[in-house]
Amino acid sequence: MLALGMLSMVRRALDMISEKRGETFELQDIPAEDKATYDMLCDGDSMGVFQVESRAQMSMLPRLRPQCFYDLVIEVAIVRPGPVQGGMVHPYLRRRQGLEPVTFPSDGMEKALKRTLGVPIFQEQVMQVAMLAAGFSAGEADQLRRAMAAWKRKGGLEPYHDRLVSGMLERGYDREFAEAIFAQIKGFGEYGFPESHAASFALLVYSSAWLRRHEPAVFLAALLNSQPMGFYSPSQLLQDARRRGVEVLPVDVNVSTWDSVIEGPTTSAPVRLGFSLLRGMRADVAGRIELARAVRPFVDVADLARRAQLDRHDLLVLARANALRSLAGGNRRAA
Repeated sequence: MLALGMLSMVRRALDMISEKRGETFELQDIPAEDKATYDMLCDGDSMGVFQVESRAQMSMLPRLRPQCFYDLVIEVAIVRPGPVQGGMVHPYLRRRQGLEPVTFPSDGMEKALKRTLGVPIFQEQVMQVAMLAAGFSAGEADQLRRAMAAWKRKGGLEPYHDRLVSGMLERGYDREFAEAIFAQIKGFGEYGFPESHAASFALLVYSSAWLRRHEPAVFLAALLNSQPMGFYSPSQLLQDARRRGVEVLPVDVNVSTWDSVIEGPTTSAPVRLGFSLLRGMRADVAGRIELARAVRPFVDVADLARRAQLDRHDLLVLARANALRSLAGGNRRAA
């Protein structure tokens, strides 16, 4: 559901850019491996960015310091119960930072773990470790995968403990590493990522981060129009956007639409807030306001109430949001 929400947000943003530029702008038109985007992420400046806006991810970004797309794949997957419970996070970071050498539990596992510096991060890597290090057959590894998926509902992972640990000890691995692998397997039962899943999420991380860095007004408007979503309230998103130089215009009955929009000819124009952000405002009420306003602007509160068929509740919603400021008498007359 989170991914679907962010996909909708990115789609809205791309449509806004296309409209302002007068030409189609699609996901594939976002420049790849943009340094400014990665620099922003390395600073932990990621409010509103898909999957990396939590406090845990904001803390991880300056430590992992993503420099390329595959780093984002790892970033998405590493702050999860599997790697955390398996004690894999700190070894990976130390190796990435050059604080300890990159080693592999055996020569045979280098192929499975090379891209993650000898540390299993993804679900399929744990399956490969079970096969290579503990002697699991492909069928047994698949049974383990199924048990991992059902563990939270049914239990059933404990029978694999002795099989995994004894198999690894017989093949020369130390008990600490074997127990860490099993802890990671249990963690994946809570929530773990296959690499393919992490890669698809990383694409949304990068595209939303690029929009935040290079099209901040569009990013804000699209994000506001996709609420509720993410960790932050609209007011927090507005504060963050203003901090980054986005001009925000208030809700106004003579200008606003249901959605927030870019009010100007370019994507750097101000963001006009929409009626959808007002607590207690209904879409049908906003629709009547827009329909009546299309004939001619409202001149005062009485004119608004009569032509848009608004009751006292509707007027109070608008007054509390200071959305009547352009009318003669404005908020005072509605109170």
